[in-house]
This record gives sequence, C-alpha cells and structure tokens, in this order.
Amino acid sequence: MNFDSKDMACVGVCFGTPEAPCLTTVPIRAATFSVTSICRELRTDGENDIRLPASECYFLMLYLEDAEHADIRVDGSCTERRHFARGTICLVDLADGATIRLHSRLRSLAFVLPRTLFSETAELSPEAGSRRLICRRGEPDPVLRNLGTALIAFFAGTGTAPAPLRPVAVAICAHLLHRYGEPMEGGDRKAQATLMGEASGTTLRPIAAQIESAKSHLANHALSLEDIARVCGFGSLGHFEKVFVEITGVMPSAWRRRGLH
Repeated sequence: MNFDSKDMACVGVCFGTPEAPCLTTVPIRAATFSVTSICRELRTDGENDIRLPASECYFLMLYLEDAEHADIRVDGSCTERRHFARGTICLVDLADGATIRLHSRLRSLAFVLPRTLFSETAELSPEAGSRRLICRRGEPDPVLRNLGTALIAFFAGTGTAPAPLRPVAVAICAHLLHRYGEPMEGGDRKAQATLMGEASGTTLRPIAAQIESAKSHLANHALSLEDIARVCGFGSLGHFEKVFVEITGVMPSAWRRRGLH
C-alpha cells in the first residue's frame, strides 16, 4: 500500500472501512489532497488496530465526535489510551508509519497530505520559507473544525469532488503551515525562499493576479478573510485589505456581501 499514489481511497482500507467515501483533488499543481470520511465501530473481536504505512506524507485526523485510542510503539507495546474531544485534531508524520489501537468507535475526517503539497502551498507565499509540520495530538482547532463542516457537505453529494473542494484544500494546507509549521533546518528563511523560487522557476504572483484569485475565493463563504489572505500570498489580513481596497475601491468583506463576482 502506498499513499504516494494518486489513488488515496486506500486510507479507508487501513481503517477497516474500504467502502469509506473519499474525495481527492489536485489543488495547486501536481500533489494530491485527499480526505476520507471514516465511520468505524469498535469491534468485539478485538481487531481494533489501525496501521498506516510509511510514506512521504502527513496524516491529519479531525474528530467529528469524542474518541479514545492509544499509540502502538515499534516494539508492540501501547501507550495509555487518550481521549480526543470532538473538534480536536491529530497530526502525525508518516515517515515511519503509524499504528493506533481504538478504544471507542471513530467518526472522523482523515486527510492524507503529501509533503510536496506543502512545498507547493509554500510557493504561494515564498517569504514564509520552506517549512515542516509539527505533530499535534488532541489539540482543538476551530479553523479546521469549520472547514471540516464544509467538507462534510461535499460527502452528501454524488461522491465526485465539486469545484469548491480545491480552494478549501488550499485553505487547509495554508492553515496547517501557518499554525503548525516550523522552518526547516539549514539556511535562513529568506534564502530558502529564494532557492525555492529558483528551483520551481516561479516568483511571487503579480498583485493583480493575487486579487483576481482573492475575488474567486470570496465567493466561497466557507473561507474566512484570514484564510483567503494566506491562500493568496499576503502576509496579513491588514495587508490584503489595504491592497484590495486600492485596486477595487471596496473592502473584501463588502465585495463578498455584494456578490461582485
């Protein structure tokens, strides 16, 4: 099993729910974003271990209801069971894989996020430099909880990823980099940003292009103005609003209210 392929539906197999619906999209350039809706009952036969294979990906779980599980160490021993409240997240690096043992039923959204997806996301705002994600367990995250609500609505459709999934996927990745990212070792952030631009052959998008992208994102009410500012490469909401007013003559919030798309 390999999470590096573009068929990310295999995460449902890992949870013993091969029928679990999965949505995928390529939100930026080439890397695939995947989210699977997991509904897994606790089994009476004791088969409650979940094994995720090693891959060049991060794994993110957003809990839709309270759950309990424990980590299984490499030697096969278990940590103490841990309570994960509804609306909290678990973010882990799959470089060495991961294994858990469920102690309750599980209702969650499971994301498989290739490292290259975050490299592409960082290119939208090169001044941030190359970053890696810090693992988190049981941490409340209101932004992901709200974006998760939008994703749940997508699963109520036909199973085909609707067009709005792409900006939501970018917003999720940008949020993860902003909140849980830390600079990679070796070199300062400015130098890393320069190297990234040289390697990809890209530079910061012109302001006009950034604003056109922002106008498109404003039609998606699942994204906050802060999310849109980050996705479009602005360093802060204040900077985004200032530039937007200079070009369009109105605040982004007014543009959204008036439906000027």
